[in-house]
Amino acid sequence: MHLEIDIEKENKQITQQYKKLLRTSYQTLSDQDKKQIRLAFDIALDAHKDQRRKSGEAYIFHPIAVAQLVAQEIGLDGVSIAAALLHDVVEDSDYTLNDIERLFGENVAKIVNGLTKISSLKKDKELSLQAENFRKMLLTLHDDVRVIIIKIADRYHNMLTLDSMKREKQVKIASETLYIYAPLAHRIGLYNIKTALEDLSLKYTEPMVYHDIKAKIESTQKDQGSYIRSFTNKVKSALEQQEIEFEIKGRTKSIFSIRKKMLAQNVNFEEIYDKFAIRIIYKSDTEQEKFLAWKIYSIITDHFTPNPVRLRDWITQPKSTGYEALHVTVMGPHKRWIEVQIRSERMHEIAEKGYAAHYKYKHGEQKDIGIEHWLNRLQEALENSNGNAVDFVEEFKLNLYSKEIFVFTPNGELISLPKDATPLDFAFHIHTEIGLKTRGARVNQKLVPLSTKLNSGDTVEIITSEGVKPNSSWLNYCVTARATARIKSSLNAEKKRIAEDGKEILRRKLRSQKIKFNEDTINRLVSFFKLKTSLDLFYRIGIGTIDNQMIKSFSSSYHNTLFNFFTSKIKRPSTVKNNVSNDEVSKNYDLLVFGSDEDKLDYSFAECCKPIPGDDVFGFITINDGIRVHKTDCPNALSLQSKFSYRIIKAKWIDSTQEDFEAEIILTGIDHLGMINDLTRIISDNLHVNIKSINFTSESGVFEGSIKVLVKSNVILSKLISKLQKVEGIDKINRK
Repeated sequence: MHLEIDIEKENKQITQQYKKLLRTSYQTLSDQDKKQIRLAFDIALDAHKDQRRKSGEAYIFHPIAVAQLVAQEIGLDGVSIAAALLHDVVEDSDYTLNDIERLFGENVAKIVNGLTKISSLKKDKELSLQAENFRKMLLTLHDDVRVIIIKIADRYHNMLTLDSMKREKQVKIASETLYIYAPLAHRIGLYNIKTALEDLSLKYTEPMVYHDIKAKIESTQKDQGSYIRSFTNKVKSALEQQEIEFEIKGRTKSIFSIRKKMLAQNVNFEEIYDKFAIRIIYKSDTEQEKFLAWKIYSIITDHFTPNPVRLRDWITQPKSTGYEALHVTVMGPHKRWIEVQIRSERMHEIAEKGYAAHYKYKHGEQKDIGIEHWLNRLQEALENSNGNAVDFVEEFKLNLYSKEIFVFTPNGELISLPKDATPLDFAFHIHTEIGLKTRGARVNQKLVPLSTKLNSGDTVEIITSEGVKPNSSWLNYCVTARATARIKSSLNAEKKRIAEDGKEILRRKLRSQKIKFNEDTINRLVSFFKLKTSLDLFYRIGIGTIDNQMIKSFSSSYHNTLFNFFTSKIKRPSTVKNNVSNDEVSKNYDLLVFGSDEDKLDYSFAECCKPIPGDDVFGFITINDGIRVHKTDCPNALSLQSKFSYRIIKAKWIDSTQEDFEAEIILTGIDHLGMINDLTRIISDNLHVNIKSINFTSESGVFEGSIKVLVKSNVILSKLISKLQKVEGIDKINRK
């Protein structure tokens, strides 16, 4: 009897939650929407009828709660609410995707399919790295952005009900939330949910820290209320005199952000001065919004001294997430700096609801800005990502959280780029072909290096040339995923083209040595020169790092059966007869570099996966043992990535032939018309060499000059000098 009463009570609660869902929806629901949502509710109720959560409550409460978040907190439409109710149905019951499409149509089915794909990632035993899951999850965005928004709501509700889980499960889910879902919520404009996800994650990853800061915030609530009143009293009458309808609220900074500031500034809670901000929300029609914002700004700064370097104008140029507001930091009552956020009601809705509110208000040309623009960029980054998943996620997270700058094209068009972007990022943002043909850049009509960091307000002009190709140093000059992906793709294409030439050169040289060109020979060559792949071999031959003498050394070992026996059974010698060491080809191939700046740091290999040179790896900064290097498919990678993403550092093996080295050539001779053109043509066209600088002086028909070049090896430099000596008029050439 007791069980029947409980079930009856539970059924009443389920019905109440469903009615609340319809009643509190942000969007206006049509009769058709309500009919579809009712059907979705009935099917979800049936599909989950025998399921219970870890807490013991009926499972159906979870999809209803997710739908409630989607409807009220995020503000999506009827299709999204129905999809949220159904998000676990295909995975947990006998209902199929075809059933969903037949009953609800293509849109709901597409969203449910995307959500089912994300859920199934966790069960894929091949994917031990959370980063790879993240990349594949993002691919579902291609179909419908609502997939990822509902997934964020799903994760948010799971975080709200995490108490019933085991401690280790709590830490794993919380860490994963901090690593993936909070940055995504931030980028989509769901700032409230992003903040809640960060705070909830801290609650389970560092519970003592979380509860300590929470208690201190609660103890200062009275002081905060008093401070807001003293601020309001100063400006209230001035705002009312201007007949502005407004509301002033205080907003406490999140526990997570306070913790972050405490760590960054190495201070305690009491020393953080900007623990809360004041928000002025005013009523206005669209035409008066901007005017009133600046009017309120003027009134505030009449009463309080502003900090001029802390003015943030996201009304004139909204963030790419759609966020609009005017932020000003002023010296408030009691001589304390306080941030004041000025927003219209419309702007406030966009800040609270993100994507949904932004598109509620969009019209005309606005339809192409914001989230859709970002999603297009994201899709390009996903499709052109050639690196491992760890590299991709670290780059992607930089773009998720990056602050924006706004620069101008020569025609006056405003372009949004991440902070620290360079002219190369700008060029690739405009068009891939412009990026690939970038020869130089002017910023504010002045020639600047391609590595120059742009600032808001700069006017950027790109100088292009048909003869220019990207080189590996470009990767150090860009921060956007788009530019990085395009440069890597171009470099790989160039490497393959050179490798094709190298393959034909090798074929001819082996023929002259009476050695068959076949798979066995190629494998032996790869092994002999301590390389990883045949592509490495062909490329080195193509650029001349492996020359005739070195191939003859291989030939002599190939034809000497006894030598072959000893090298295979005992030990390969470290030197060859022509005094060119095999290690000279790949002496740096076993060198690991770390981070974006490719620093050479001390490290040790992890015992759990034992990486070897050439494996895809990442560095993990330990507490006591420095940097430990793990393979990206290491069994422990998932745990490290989720729990300690802030201690992960990118790592890669350096291949010596991919690196450029600077050399200076000193030339003297008899000057003639076109001399410099002849020299630069030989350098640029024939030997895959880049000119860094050139300096010539001529007097009475005799010239003296120096050329700084970037080369991949001394073999190439020797060949270059040999070719230059044949130019008419050259007397002497020396390497400095």
